[in-house]
Amino acid sequence: MSDLLLVQGLRLSYGEREVVHGVDLRVPAGPYGLGIIGESGSGKTTIARALLKLHPAGSGSVTFDGADVLALKGSALSAYRRDVQLVFQDGDGALDPRMSVLSSVSEPLAIHDTVPKAQRRERVAALLDEVGLPIDIMTRYPHQLSGGQRQRVVIARALALEPRLLVLDEPTSALDVTVQERVLQLVEGLRERRQLAYVLISHNLAVVDRLCESSVVLYEGAVMESGPTRDLLDSPVHPYTRALRSAVPEIGVHRPALTRITAGASVPSTGCPYSERCPLVLDICRAQTPALRDVGGRQVACHRADDVANLLA
Repeated sequence: MSDLLLVQGLRLSYGEREVVHGVDLRVPAGPYGLGIIGESGSGKTTIARALLKLHPAGSGSVTFDGADVLALKGSALSAYRRDVQLVFQDGDGALDPRMSVLSSVSEPLAIHDTVPKAQRRERVAALLDEVGLPIDIMTRYPHQLSGGQRQRVVIARALALEPRLLVLDEPTSALDVTVQERVLQLVEGLRERRQLAYVLISHNLAVVDRLCESSVVLYEGAVMESGPTRDLLDSPVHPYTRALRSAVPEIGVHRPALTRITAGASVPSTGCPYSERCPLVLDICRAQTPALRDVGGRQVACHRADDVANLLA
């Protein structure tokens, strides 16, 4: 399976502080979903911004369909931004309150001049229909829409340029459960109809499990574990992945306190970034940063990955 998006050794900083440490990502051509899982502050959104060239990369490489994204300029960069679109977390904040739905969704068509002006209204109507919105919503403004409607408008706008890859940044986190389900069904339908690939950023494991073939678990900007989503969530190897999994309540399922997340621990300057919160920490964990290595068909950064399953059973 050929790679549509390939990220290798990506490092990102804010000023002097590095916040993403050598992350690798791989997204084949669609339909395919890659999940990026982690707590708030783990670097998920910063990575999303870097993929769109909205945040500069310190080092590493980003390749899209064989092209070096970090070197793109001018018309080549414009073409890349047509192919890769971002769906923001908050539909309310992503839409200009002074612009109608028609103006918001047609704006990328005007900027990239992909549809003649006389045909843009018709194109917007088709996009709204595709995301399950009535055509008469075109004349409304964001404050006149529900949260679910705003998020669908944001998705319609992202689809306007016929992208090959979507970056979905917590697309359902601001919605209630019923509306979340409708948006998830929409994404499922779009990936098949349009053969879309996407990077889904979320802390909701159920959403990632439903929409993504593979996933990457981040902690403090470093990859803790990556691999097929179902394997990773059904039988996590890294103690942090197990902690995330155990934090999801399930009726009739008891998980030992050993695997619970301990909040408020500091991040050490050396060794494994999770060592101050890990229930299985050894001296080597505090002294030496573990490298990602293959364990049972996935990549895991843990000195104790080989025996962690038995210790936490």
